[in-house]
Amino acid sequence: MFNALIMERDEDSGLASGSIQQITEDRLPAGDVTVAVEYSTVNYKDGLCLSPKGGGLVRNYPHVPGIDFAGVVEASDDDRYKLGDRVVLTGWRVGEAHWGGYAQKARVKADWLVPLPDGLSAQQAMAVGTAGFTSMLAVMALEDHGLKTGDGPVLVTGAAGGVGSVATAILANLGHEVAAVTGRPETADYLTGLGATQIVARDEINETVKRPLETETWAGCVDAVGGAMLARVLGQMKYGASVSAVGLAGGAGLPATVIPFLLRGVNLLGIDSVMQPYDNRLRAWQRIAADLPMDKLEAMVVPATLSDLPKLGADILAGQVKGRVVVDVNA
Repeated sequence: MFNALIMERDEDSGLASGSIQQITEDRLPAGDVTVAVEYSTVNYKDGLCLSPKGGGLVRNYPHVPGIDFAGVVEASDDDRYKLGDRVVLTGWRVGEAHWGGYAQKARVKADWLVPLPDGLSAQQAMAVGTAGFTSMLAVMALEDHGLKTGDGPVLVTGAAGGVGSVATAILANLGHEVAAVTGRPETADYLTGLGATQIVARDEINETVKRPLETETWAGCVDAVGGAMLARVLGQMKYGASVSAVGLAGGAGLPATVIPFLLRGVNLLGIDSVMQPYDNRLRAWQRIAADLPMDKLEAMVVPATLSDLPKLGADILAGQVKGRVVVDVNA
């Protein structure tokens, strides 16, 4: 028997709620590898999956949310993994369509796992989590499109959130000037502690686009907000600069013009962390182990247990979670 946070839907109301239950391994879904989960975390998608309507992501109940986890292989039918291997999982719709990491055990396809890099613990891996993994993909994409230290300030929107926090720390550690956008003035000290050299109030950059091109300001951008803010940022990018788009907290629409693309050669790079090929996943996790300062990572961490998850799910949807929540599923 082991503990799992099970979401169950009431047939009369159609609404789901979660409770911690003891279940047996035979309830786990089919898969090649069984993992003794040590840590998971809370991402925006997790908040949706924990909500009464499942955020449009959960189609079948009962369900175990948790879109990422790290732990130790307990059993494997695949030659790539053996008993005792340390692994991490992000994406592949685990925690949405497939039972996820909010349990002491998980069973998944071997193709979905990545070996945990040397020097990175399971707890640290989930302090990074899907949000930090996405941040690293975003930084790598900017680099692949020419971003170098000394090019000028790099903007990070939604900087106090999970993606933004890790992006800020990575970019600063690599030697970039980081301008961090936040709508919460109380997070300024937190962001400067991660390495931000400039704090930009959200209201300063969240206005509707007035002119298709503004002063060339940013050498790159990791955007976790989307919507009107992304449209405004596009007109402020330097010639040939790139924006890595990783989120839509500000809306899925893009009220922009094509002028920044045509007259400044700006690149809008879509970052998907769910279906990333294995080689790029491995590259990103190796870069995380090398380029994310662990002391900065520890400053982001908010510890939690399975029983804290229903409230934390609501909090992250309301924009009230700062940094990275690390869930000890065995506490």
